[in-house]
Amino acid sequence: MIRLLDLISFLLLWGNALVIFRMLRTFLPMRKPFVLEIGAFLICPMLFNVVVYSNDLAGLLWPLVGFILYIALFYKGGWMEKLTAVMVFYPAVIAVNYLMEDTGSRLFFRLTDVPGYTYDGWTRETWLVSTFVHTCFLLLRMLFWLAASIVLRKYLLQIMKKLTPRMWMLVDILLLAPVVSIFTIIYFMPEEMAIVYPICGAAIFSSFGGIYLAAYISNSLKTEYGARELEMKLAYLHDKVSEEERVRSIYHDMKNHLLVLEAQEGHSKEVGAAIEKLREEIEDYEAYYHTGNDFLDIIIRDKMKKAREKQIDFQAVIRFEASDFLEPLDISAIFGNALDNAIEASEKLSESMRLITAKASRIHDMLVVAVENNMMMELPRERKTSKEDAFLHGFGLSNIEKAVEKYDGQCTVKARDGKFVLKVMIPIPE
Repeated sequence: MIRLLDLISFLLLWGNALVIFRMLRTFLPMRKPFVLEIGAFLICPMLFNVVVYSNDLAGLLWPLVGFILYIALFYKGGWMEKLTAVMVFYPAVIAVNYLMEDTGSRLFFRLTDVPGYTYDGWTRETWLVSTFVHTCFLLLRMLFWLAASIVLRKYLLQIMKKLTPRMWMLVDILLLAPVVSIFTIIYFMPEEMAIVYPICGAAIFSSFGGIYLAAYISNSLKTEYGARELEMKLAYLHDKVSEEERVRSIYHDMKNHLLVLEAQEGHSKEVGAAIEKLREEIEDYEAYYHTGNDFLDIIIRDKMKKAREKQIDFQAVIRFEASDFLEPLDISAIFGNALDNAIEASEKLSESMRLITAKASRIHDMLVVAVENNMMMELPRERKTSKEDAFLHGFGLSNIEKAVEKYDGQCTVKARDGKFVLKVMIPIPE
């Protein structure tokens, strides 16, 4: 029985190391090649399963030095980001290990009434109880880290590597508190043990709070950058509408002038041919797609031009007269992001497969928008952009969803049989 419990304990030690390893790898990217990743994982049990005793300076210092060297050698990123990783995980690991070790020891002595770790006179039953309690608390520790990884995964994924050194420094300054407190309380162990447990709990909470703080700052930056981008888009759309009206007026006058010149007699064939060519070009310009919304006209015109440059067949059937209640920025968010994503996906296909279809119209009391494009049969597991500037382009579908939810609408995405379809339904107010 003891051997079985020892085997289970061994597996739990590696399981605990694996959970923390995955959390840390989510926080910071690892260095390549793959051999380094294997080496990093094999070292994990020595760092993450360290046994901590009261008044043990060496037992507190060597894990700290080990954490610093481990992060520096095996992970990429700036030194401020690496320092943040150390200050988040070190106090949490030390506090959890100490709490589990100390609580397990106290429970064992209460159950067996042995005088201490002299091992003199320990029976087989005593060893069995010791091993069983040890295994139970290892399981409890691993379950704790599993729960922490599930809760914190969302925030770990939200932390971007675009935070400035000052922002990372702010996070690090706040994380000094759990590092100092856990180091001090365990080394200078007070006589009243009731003080230690709450401080260890506070250190764990503060360390995990650092992850939330970094994610919050990251999201705030994304929101700020997104607001600036939308403001620039709105100003651009206003300018384009004014420019289009002016250009249309000029083209209308030019068409009339060309008609007068064409009616005059005595010009050469070359001049007549030039007049005819200019008139056709003007007609092509005046015949560009009209959606019923001036702002959407500009967006569709720009995306059609972009698609044409990339040899993408772009088809649009849009009647958007019932869209007066939509703000220009929301129209831009819906159509701009949807068509940008469709163009990006189409670029990856052969020219014969590059097709985008955009449809929008009023159906009863709903405004329905559908954007469809061909795609590769295999999609990435996560909705991540392949663009280099993922910081801004990463809004994509989330920005569409936000714009749609603003009007109590719905946004659905389907990928089937080599086609990607984004559908938006927005109720039209009475």
